[in-house]
Amino acid sequence: MSNKHHEKFGEATDPIHHEDLDWVSDAMWARRKHLKALGSMASLAAVPAIGLTGANARAQALEKTKVSIAVGGKASFYYLPLSIAEFKGFYKAEGLDVEISDFAGGSRALAAVVGGSADVVSGAYEHTINLQQKGQMFQAFVLQGRAPQMAIGVSSKTMAGYKSVTDLKGKKIGVSAPGSSTNMMASFMLANAGLKASDVSFVGVGTGAGAVTALRSGQIDAISNVEPVMTMLQQSGDIRIVADMRTMKGTQDFLGGPMPAACLYAPLTFVQKYPNTAQALASAIIRANRWIESVGPSELIRTVPESYLLGDRGIYLATFNAIRDSISRDGLIPDEGSKTALKLLEASTPKWDKTKVDLAKTYTNEFAKKALAKLGKA
Repeated sequence: MSNKHHEKFGEATDPIHHEDLDWVSDAMWARRKHLKALGSMASLAAVPAIGLTGANARAQALEKTKVSIAVGGKASFYYLPLSIAEFKGFYKAEGLDVEISDFAGGSRALAAVVGGSADVVSGAYEHTINLQQKGQMFQAFVLQGRAPQMAIGVSSKTMAGYKSVTDLKGKKIGVSAPGSSTNMMASFMLANAGLKASDVSFVGVGTGAGAVTALRSGQIDAISNVEPVMTMLQQSGDIRIVADMRTMKGTQDFLGGPMPAACLYAPLTFVQKYPNTAQALASAIIRANRWIESVGPSELIRTVPESYLLGDRGIYLATFNAIRDSISRDGLIPDEGSKTALKLLEASTPKWDKTKVDLAKTYTNEFAKKALAKLGKA
């Protein structure tokens, strides 16, 4: 399994030094793990064992064993299940040879699949709806996140006098990439305040150190981004949060309903032509979702690369505890969530045509349900 990385905006900055929060890892989650049903833990413990012994047999049933996945900001918490499935060997356990290419934002990852250089996107669910408007049929087939894990903040330096969303008129807002989900969330907030997307300038800054640099250097006045970037900037006092979708409650308050977030989606033709491959991918992601739910922060720290921490171990641990409830447990995309995503697009996209939308075709829970039946209840 290999990784490709595409350069993001800016350079890495010196780490922020915060109190080490590693103490929360074992104490907080030891009790949680102790209270879990024994059957649940037995099911999870069996995951690695399935891997090597059955991989060859399963690989023979797969229509396609080598799969390339494009993602925009792999190191963010938004795509944590994607990474965990790689680091813990869950793709290999399903007979897959997965290559992950990392781009500066979700829209660029999507462009890679549209252009034919990748098979599957790890990205925001709402892109599948947006693509229908352009006559392109894509389908989401397993959920990673059940909340966007995003927030919008204004610079404490250049917008110290911020009072309302209308103050953003004429300002520069940093997003992971133009056209990405972070861009859509900011546009939704603007629309609700009576502003158009053209009233501001959107600047692609990626989802890592480059985003932090852009805000601190004054190149942008506000930022719409994912974790751990937003918590890092918030705790250092660089931003004031004005919209928060990092939790289930925050998402409900901001969008008015549940919002499916990161998922695996692909051209409908891929899903139809390679159903066993899609099934294997779905099973690997659900295994990763379950692993994330079962472990403490210290175990996560030992699993992800140092680069994921953005130079601050304490903030990474704190952020994990804050957002872990937003990780999907079952990989299922909720029907109500698709309606929330549609509402977001209708409000934030100029000249939206409702007649071109068929929500039922933008996602399927077939593969997640089969994976759950195989893995047993969590």
